[in-house]
Parts: sequence; C-alpha cells; structure tokens
Amino acid sequence: MKVSKKWLNEYVPVADIDAAALANKIELSTVEIDELSRLEDGQKKIVVGHINSLIPHPDSDHLKICQVDVGAEEDYQIVCGAPNVAEGQNVIVALPNSWIAGHNKIKKSKMRGQVSMGMICSLQEIGFAENVVPKNYADGIYVLPADAVPGDSIFPYLGMDEDIIGVDITPNRADLLSMRGVAYEIAALYDRQVNLPKPQLKTVDSDEITEYVEAKAPQELAPSYLMRIIKDVTIADSPLWLQKRLWNAGVRPINNVVDVTNYILLDYGQPLHSFDYDKLNSKQIVVRLAQPGEKITTLDGEERELSADDIVVTNGSEPVALAGTMGGEKTEIDSNSHTVALESAIFEGRRIRKTARREKLHSEASVRFERGINVTTVREALDAAAELIAQLGHGQVVGGVAGAEHADCSAKKVEVTLQRINHILGTTLTAAEVKALFDRLGFPTEESQGEFIVEVPKRRWDISIDADLVEEVARLYGYDKLPMTLPAGQATPGKYTPEQKLLKNTRRLLESAGLDQAISYGLTTEQKAKRFVLEDAQTTQLDFPMSSDHTTLRMNLISGLLDDLAYNKARKVADAALYEQGRVFFRETDSPRPREVEHVAGALTGLFHSAAWNAEKQLVDFYLTKGVVTFLLSSLGIKTGLRFEATTGHPEMHPGRTADIYLNDQLLGFMGEIHPTLAKEYKLNRTYVFELDLEQVIKAPKAELVYHEISRYPEITRDIALAVSDKTTNQQILNSIWKNSGQHLAEVHLFDYYQGEKIAKGYKSLAYSLVYRDNEATLKDEEVTAEFQKVVTKLQEELDVTVR
Repeated sequence: MKVSKKWLNEYVPVADIDAAALANKIELSTVEIDELSRLEDGQKKIVVGHINSLIPHPDSDHLKICQVDVGAEEDYQIVCGAPNVAEGQNVIVALPNSWIAGHNKIKKSKMRGQVSMGMICSLQEIGFAENVVPKNYADGIYVLPADAVPGDSIFPYLGMDEDIIGVDITPNRADLLSMRGVAYEIAALYDRQVNLPKPQLKTVDSDEITEYVEAKAPQELAPSYLMRIIKDVTIADSPLWLQKRLWNAGVRPINNVVDVTNYILLDYGQPLHSFDYDKLNSKQIVVRLAQPGEKITTLDGEERELSADDIVVTNGSEPVALAGTMGGEKTEIDSNSHTVALESAIFEGRRIRKTARREKLHSEASVRFERGINVTTVREALDAAAELIAQLGHGQVVGGVAGAEHADCSAKKVEVTLQRINHILGTTLTAAEVKALFDRLGFPTEESQGEFIVEVPKRRWDISIDADLVEEVARLYGYDKLPMTLPAGQATPGKYTPEQKLLKNTRRLLESAGLDQAISYGLTTEQKAKRFVLEDAQTTQLDFPMSSDHTTLRMNLISGLLDDLAYNKARKVADAALYEQGRVFFRETDSPRPREVEHVAGALTGLFHSAAWNAEKQLVDFYLTKGVVTFLLSSLGIKTGLRFEATTGHPEMHPGRTADIYLNDQLLGFMGEIHPTLAKEYKLNRTYVFELDLEQVIKAPKAELVYHEISRYPEITRDIALAVSDKTTNQQILNSIWKNSGQHLAEVHLFDYYQGEKIAKGYKSLAYSLVYRDNEATLKDEEVTAEFQKVVTKLQEELDVTVR
C-alpha cells in the first residue's frame, strides 16, 4: 500500500511531521515500511512548456522542430521525436542543464544540425513507472491540461513533490489497505483527531432504480450486495488531481469512471465494479455459483472456464463478472458508455481466494476480499463513488439502491483486565492510562476496578480476543518502553540430546564416506511420494499447492535425491554421490495429520572416484553402497544382529539387486539398484540407493565405542575355501561363523569369490580368512584348531557347504 502524505494530511494532520519520522513511527509500532520516496528527488529544472508552433525537421522523417514557451522572454527551440507531439500542447520540458530520472543530464545540443534547447519529456523519462502511465501516452509525451502555466515547475503539478510511504501490510492488518484505515492508525499513534469527509449524494427522484435493475445475491455468497445507476455519463479522462492520486498509489489512470472506482478502493478499501448498463441486456442481476464448464472472457481478454466453486455476477442468464476478482469484457466501460451500473459488495473471502489462486488473478480487489473489508462502509463507498462519477462525468444518480445488506455491522465487545495487561507486558500502567490508549484508538470503553469492556468497531475486524487488546496497548505505549528483565534461574550448559547427536553423527559419517549432502523439497508429486515407501500409509495432499510438482508431502527421500541426480546429469555431471537426512510423512487412514519420521537416504551413480597414478577408478555398485550402509550403522553403534536379505518387494528397485536391511527382526530400510525403467525415466545410468528409518536406529540398542590396547601377543590366521549353493548368501555364512566361533575369533574377511568352469553349476566358491587373537596370553595352536574345526563342522551341518 502506497500512502501519500499529502492525501493523508486531508484526513489527519501530519503536515508538521517529517516523512522519515512518520515512516519510522509506523515501522516501530505497526507494520514494516518498504520504502520512502519522492518522485522529484534527483531531478531539477523541469517545467511546463507550451508548444506555440512546430515544423518538420528538414533532415528527418520523424523529428519535429518545436518553438516552446517555457516562461522565458523568448521561446526555446526543442527538437522532438514523439509521435504525438502537436502544436498548442502543454508539455513537460527539461531545460538545458536539467537532471531527469536515471541521473541523466540534459544539455543544449544539436540534433541533425538543428539546435535543441532541452527536451520534451514523457512521464517515463521523469521517473514514472511504465505501469502507471496512461495508455494514451505510453508511447509518447504526456500532454498537460490547458490551464497549465508555462514556466511553472512540473513537480507539484504532477504530484512529484509528495512523500510516498510504501507500507508492507501484514495479513492481520488488512484495515490498513485503505487511506482511511491508515488515517485511523496515524491518529492513534500521534493522539490526533480524524476528519473523514462523508458523501453528499444527490439523486434524481423521478427515476427509481427498480426501473433499471433488480439485484439478488444469496447471503452465504455475498453478505452485502448493493448497486446504483448513474445515467447520462460522459466518458473522458479524469482530472489531473485524480490521476495524481492514482499514479502515486501505483495505479494506472484509465477514464473518469474506472478511475473513480480505483480511487474509492484506495480511499475506503472497498472494491467496486462498474458495468456498462446497456451491455447487460437485462434488468436482472443475479449472484450465484458458476456452473461447471461455464465460460467468461475477462477484462484482460482471457477466456476462462469456470469452476463450480467460483462466484459469478450474471445478467440472469450468463456471467458478466468473476465476482471479487475481475469483470467481464462484454460489459466493460468504454468511450461509448452512457449509463453505469455501479456495484459495491462483500463476497465470501474463501471462494475469492480459491478463484484468484486458480486463475492467477490476484487483483487489488481480490486481496481485500480475501483479507477482509470494513462492512460498515459498503454503502458509503458506493454513494461516494456514485457522487464522484456523476460529478466528473456530468451525469445523474438514479434514486434508490438495488440489493440488500445482511452483514453484521455491530461493534464487538471484548473484555480485558488491567492485571492481565500489566502481567503480560511487565508494565505498571494505571487504568486511566490504559483507557486513554483505547480512546486514542477510537474504541469506546467502560472501566470498573481495573476491568475493561471495550467496544471494537467493525473497521478493526482483526481484534476479537483480549490478547489483541493487549497488543494494541503495547503498540501505542511503545515497544521501546516495555521493561526488560533477564531470565531467572540457574544457567545450564547447552548440549545435544542423544537423538540430536545421532542425527549429527549420521551426517558427519556419510560425508566422511564420500557423500555430499543434498536438501530436497518436502513437497513432491503424489506419484513420487508413493515410491520407495518403508511402510503402508496414506498420502497427505495440500489444499492449495503452489505448483503441480509440489502437491503432496513426501513419504521417502530417494525421489528427491533422484531429482537432484537428474538435475546434475542434465548439466553434464554424471558422477555423483548424495545423501539427505530429513523427515518423511506417513498418514493413517483415520487421521487428518501425518506422522513425521526421521529418515536418511543416499543415491550414488557413475564413478565413485576416478583413476589416479596410485589407484584405479571405482564404479558405484551394489557392494560399494552396502559398504557405505554398513560403515554408517556400525559407526553408530550397531555392531551385531545386522543382516541384509535379498528382496523383490520394492517395485521401484531392481528385482535381483535389492536387499532389505534388518536389525534382528526389525526392518531398518533397504538398499540396491533402482529399476532400469525408473533410471530411464530420470535419464540416469545405473544408480544405487539406500534409505533407513533413523527412528528405528535411534531406538536400537547400540554398543559403545570402546578402545582396547593393541595385543602384545601374536595372532593366528586360518583360511578356508567353501563350495556353496548359489542360494546361500555371504551373510548366512558370516552369521554361522560368528555364532559358532570360540572366544578368540577377532576378525573374518571374505577375500575371494569364484564362479566358473572349475566349480559345479549352481555353486560358487567363497574363501574366508579368520583371525584369532588373545590379548592376555600367547595363543596355542591346538586351541585355534579346535575352535576353527567347530566352525567348519557347523557350516557343513547348517549350510551344507563343501570345504575345498
């Protein structure tokens, strides 16, 4: 909201307050300030000029040589190339040695041999934004009214000398989306009186509105819906005072009817809409919900297919406006309009928000309907607009108002106590001081023994409970005056909880293993959310997603990592190893809210490291990925009971290269290669992934990391090569070895794997090295042999292996 200090001064006296101090006061007590600006800053020597005559430039087909009266003794010769320059115009002239917008200096010069004493300017060249320049002058110079005096400074004439305060309105303070709302706020901050003009509408009693229009609107769609008729209107440009009000507020002037509706919107915060009455072709104005498939072409020229949740204004049969958002092209006010049907209403904000978001039509009107409107000024704003349109368009207002008001306009009573105010704020305010603050806000208040009953007018619909009143007291009293106290009690040193330590260590360990951290969106598509899930659950959808790619809360981390890998692959980065630690969301069927579960996942593709002079290149594969997972879990303290089981239970994974990860009988996660069809979808090469439920890891019993003294006694190694069935896994053999080993077995390593001609079909050869160690004494060969033989016997009994 752009607030002109000059306009504000008409409602509450602020002329004696410096603009910077005023902006600072608003920022310290109410809302943030985006900017403080004055359009004339950095510019000088720009005046009104009158073109007495002009002739074509002899050496150009588009330049003209103008003789311009700038209030000097003689006319200035200025060469101008604007397509709309003409004799008799009052124009904007930058004199020699002037400065215009963009820190550009204008000098006396020659243009194709002809002297030019300055420059005839467009509005854009003196700092006006493109979107506020009237369309008639968007591609040329701006023509001033006939009463402009040559030689006068252009700055006050165009409102460039006004201080403009850019106020950043928060959703709860929509009352500040109007000049009158800001005036009430400033009056409260400075304890001054508000003086707001009221419309003095005169109507033509001989013409009753029932002869023109009948308006019907369901209360649940439009709690208030009113309409007036203004006849015999002449469409023209608005007077300069009105254009200044609009462009200083960031609004483009259009014509005297549309400009009045925009002016009242800024003044009252009440959206209005004007229809060309003759184009309605009906006396019936009906507000209803759109029918599925119904269409309307809006003022921006777009044909839109409506939803059954859209509110539309119709002529009894077809939509003529998308209520609260944008009018229809068929009933647009144009230069041929003579009778104006003027609408002032309150539409149901939730539906307006849905419509504006779906159609991408977040207009000044829709923003106000979404956040709230002062229901007590719906008719007053209508009357003010009708009065001004009749005045500027030389028309007449037809007697009577169509429609009805059902909105509750009564003040809300809120109770609060002095004890509660002082307790929350830490102050020692008296009842008289608090009542004085409520009086400054314009809230009638009854006080008895420190108990306040406050009448909150409808213009402050953000206040409904006692905490809101406490905030108002704090704002007006001054946040800077509130006492400061240090926290009581004994200070304690901060430290991580065990859960925080594990999460922190998880990231550290994966980074030490060579993976880089990635952070993906918590929102994804429904299809991606359902992939790679560790448990059956329902998806959680957003009611109002920002895009079709972010509609559903994620139920896995792998999908986000695959998006990251695909992004890198598309940019010629084919080798990547990423991990992400974050939350996924599982929702039970009968629960409206999901559970948040901590997970960690990784995705690896391409080369894990390139070849070097002292190392061969290493491709990412199943075993490397398994090694990363094993390293992570063992480093977190899971030393025993960990096992990997081949599975085909994940449709997104390769059926022959996927394993579930168990701790005893508890599923921790899974790992393996993604399915080739999925890799093709993401345009990736072979890619290996893992995902773990960190909450299960947190709950699992863990072995503390204990450091032992290096044994001073020699160790003994036994090697064994086994012929085993293809169906027997390495994990099964390791489990058997450790289960049946004696007290001296310290390490087991698989050092050879063979499958080929020298071994029977359906079998493979696995060779292990078993290391025995005793930290207290020298091992005897007989002890090791006995323990080793027990391992071999149990392997033969349990897994039917053959010792080669």
